[in-house]
Amino acid sequence: MDRTNLLPIGQFAQASGLSVTALRHYDASGLLAPALVDPDSGYRYFRRDQLRTAQLIRALRQLGIPIEQVRGLIARSEGGEDIAPALRDHLGAAERRLEVQRSVVHSLLSRLTEGAEMTHGVTIRQGAAVRALVRSATLDQPGLDRFMLPAYREMYAVAGQGPLTFAGPAFARYHGLCDEENECLVEACLPFTTGGAQPAELPEGMYVLDIPETAYAFTEVTGEAATFPRIHTAYDAVANWVTEHGFVFAGPVQEIFRHWTGTPGHPENRLEIAWPIGEPAAG
Repeated sequence: MDRTNLLPIGQFAQASGLSVTALRHYDASGLLAPALVDPDSGYRYFRRDQLRTAQLIRALRQLGIPIEQVRGLIARSEGGEDIAPALRDHLGAAERRLEVQRSVVHSLLSRLTEGAEMTHGVTIRQGAAVRALVRSATLDQPGLDRFMLPAYREMYAVAGQGPLTFAGPAFARYHGLCDEENECLVEACLPFTTGGAQPAELPEGMYVLDIPETAYAFTEVTGEAATFPRIHTAYDAVANWVTEHGFVFAGPVQEIFRHWTGTPGHPENRLEIAWPIGEPAAG
């Protein structure tokens, strides 16, 4: 092969801003293969027109984009596709992650200086048995908003056909941690009385759930404190209280919408974090 159009790996590394080690790694991963590998020395050479691709790879990796996604973006770019929309989406997601991280840090600093229990007082109440319409899904936090609003709209429409008599505010049950990295089963619940009309036919995926009478340890959050991820401080405060007072967790935690304006962070929003509890098992 005519090597006049080739750059040895050292020069290519300098020109592209990628280290020799990175170029070898991208070769091994199939992201950027050299144009020539000397059969005797194993030395790698790259075409001059590969430089722009290498520079694009460097920039994409600096954005924290995984190699598999970089490979796809490079292929789309080399195929003549505009990847600017994908980069804007990535920027938006990064900004959302940064905002979440900023909120987590502020909440953590507050807990370290004041303690979650100082901010969230926890009390006990006896909860009556509840019957509720339910829509459920297994999802992470970003998928939560896309799920909740349509789920409640559909359940309110079904309730109006009964018509069902509401027995309290809507609530959600979380069967685990639901954040940007963890999925859990989430049940959107709309409680109604057992003495009046009952639902006849339900849409596919909607069901009726009977929740038995039980005690709850709960705290209230309002305004900005009721937004993700700050609301996790309230969850932690209730969990710590239950543990420290010797109770057992008797079911999934509930997020009860005592007053919801529809706008996250609105000062009039008022939610309760209520955890079903039971007495410690004897012995």
